[in-house]
Amino acid sequence: MFPERASDVPFQIDNFPYIDGFGRETVTFVRTMRVGHRRRRRFDATMIYSAAGGRIVDYLGTHQHLAVDLDLSVTPDGSLRLTSHSQRFYEGAIAFRFPMLLSGRADLTERYDEERGCFVIDLEVRNRWSGRLFGYRGEFTCTYPPASAIPETVKPYREERRE
Repeated sequence: MFPERASDVPFQIDNFPYIDGFGRETVTFVRTMRVGHRRRRRFDATMIYSAAGGRIVDYLGTHQHLAVDLDLSVTPDGSLRLTSHSQRFYEGAIAFRFPMLLSGRADLTERYDEERGCFVIDLEVRNRWSGRLFGYRGEFTCTYPPASAIPETVKPYREERRE
């Protein structure tokens, strides 16, 4: 996370599907934002489906230290809704469930606006006691390049086997 607050922040999201080093179907989401004139911030996430847990697991960061369980659903207006739940920290032999008292729950909605020809997104991460921790909202368009090999620059530095 980063401490800036701004409006009208240009950003780019690069999504790539691939098979990770453990043979799991994976999608990486690399969000790059320009805050201020020269400040480039990046937020990486890598999602897998955990057949054992029957859920989506989102590994946050380039070293996948934090694993977050996600629920996906569709709202009555057809938006995709993603909500976060349990969180686990992994580093070598160290593994523990992250206390939600010290963390936040994400609530994201995303939909395609036919009239405006763009996607609309709204994300908010809140802590039960301290309130809003992080968020963004806005709109974006997509390009769909031909399938090719995933660039090494968007892969995590380390992959975590534990779900």
